[in-house]
Amino acid sequence: MKKDTKKKSPANGSQEALIAELEYLRAENAYLKKLNALVQEKEALQRKKKRK
Repeated sequence: MKKDTKKKSPANGSQEALIAELEYLRAENAYLKKLNALVQEKEALQRKKKRK
């Protein structure tokens, strides 16, 4: 027996909550990407200084 996997459209309140969460997660993702780039740059500078 198969389970019914039809997608149900969320109610307006929950849809707004999902949109807010999506915006939050996108902002968090952008922040983490920038932080990662800074860490990588710092590590590269430290490696460069050690070679000199």
